[in-house]
Amino acid sequence: MNASKPGKAQTAVAASSQRVSRDVTFAEALRVWLRVALLSFGGPAGQIAVMHRILVEEKRWVSETRFLHALNYCMLLPGPEAQQLATYIGWLLHGTIGGITAGTLFILPGVLAIMALSIVYAAYGNVPMVAGAFFGLAPAVMPIVVEAVIRVGKRALTNPAMVAVSAAAFVAIFFLEVPFPAIILGAAAVGFIGGRVRPDLFLSGQGHGPSKSKTAVADEEEQEAILSEEALAARPSLGHAVRVLAVCLTLWWGPLAWIVAARGTNDVYARLGLFFSKAAVVTFGGAYAVLSYIAQQAVETYGWLQPGEMLQGLGMAETTPGPLIMVVQFVGFLAGYRDPGSLPPMTAAVLAGLLTTWVTFVPCFLWIFLGAPYIERLRGNQLLSAALSGITAAVVGVILNLAVWFSLHTVFGEVREIHVWGVRLLAPVWSTLDVAATMISAAAFLAIFRMHWGMLTTLGAAVGIGCAYYLLAPG
Repeated sequence: MNASKPGKAQTAVAASSQRVSRDVTFAEALRVWLRVALLSFGGPAGQIAVMHRILVEEKRWVSETRFLHALNYCMLLPGPEAQQLATYIGWLLHGTIGGITAGTLFILPGVLAIMALSIVYAAYGNVPMVAGAFFGLAPAVMPIVVEAVIRVGKRALTNPAMVAVSAAAFVAIFFLEVPFPAIILGAAAVGFIGGRVRPDLFLSGQGHGPSKSKTAVADEEEQEAILSEEALAARPSLGHAVRVLAVCLTLWWGPLAWIVAARGTNDVYARLGLFFSKAAVVTFGGAYAVLSYIAQQAVETYGWLQPGEMLQGLGMAETTPGPLIMVVQFVGFLAGYRDPGSLPPMTAAVLAGLLTTWVTFVPCFLWIFLGAPYIERLRGNQLLSAALSGITAAVVGVILNLAVWFSLHTVFGEVREIHVWGVRLLAPVWSTLDVAATMISAAAFLAIFRMHWGMLTTLGAAVGIGCAYYLLAPG
């Protein structure tokens, strides 16, 4: 008789689940995810902070420990960790449909905004006001990237071992041109081994997520009851993995296979799809880290755009909601616009931009839906956290590489590469120094670091200065 009678704890959880399930409806979650998407400015750190404040502290839909566990997994994945975190938590709350909804809404405002700005740039880029706006954006982004180095560094580089990993990553990518995936895998291996040998050094950090909230962890049992049945019952299985792979790989590679079969591998759409599909697999560490790899390939290897244009696209992504990696849509747009083939340039550009976005973000859903059941079984695994610490430290060095590379190409019209004994050195041509861009950048540094202006205020002022410069400057 007693065996069939539910205990007090079970009854409490069941009652909590019934009460919460009425409160956290899919319609309410839809509104909240749209709110998160519209507030997702400021890069991954700002986007993660917004989700933490709304989902953990305000709504209390997930506990602090689950939030950080999901964040740790997303930090290990290629692609934008903030969008993947939204997808993961959406899956926790409402299963697969919840994950798709949260992940899609997170990027939708950015897709629309970047597309609109790209059209304006392509159609009116030579108009002084428009050209001036983008001219002002590029140098103003530089202090934002530097601030990212400092922000992530303060959280990740907590001891000499983390500083050494970060410094090694910077030297490897900036001077030795070591492939980015090799750097990340090496950092993960160092963190994993370090977690075994010196856990005091490699288990101290938990990524760059927000600090733990006391109110959010007070009733973790109640918060567990909010989770979807799909998430609670998730079990790693071969059948589940096969189903996820079949659906996601078809959505990802199906359009590419059709393009290659119809147009060949040298077509601009095929090259964009194949390159950004590869980037979706090998680019770890968030937007700032991946942009170094994408920018150099898009500018130097494929010639889709100029270095200054990459910074202008980053400025668009900084001033619009959504992941910073959305700048890839701008890259694809310009590539299609300048190589339209038989299509009208603007039509080709829109299609190329959408294709780039598709192959960039479809893999993000694959990583979450495939890996989430396994990760839920690894909650509390310390070696996973140690590997994350190594990766996060390496990302600081990679972000620094991005800051130096972009800064040189923004303030100098020409930067030469010199190779000495296998070491790459960047030598700016001082006669090509852009005084106006340098002054805008210096003013932006002063505004952010000394006057503590917000990101949007600083970029808005830079746009105004750029417009005034193009309108008033002779010639």
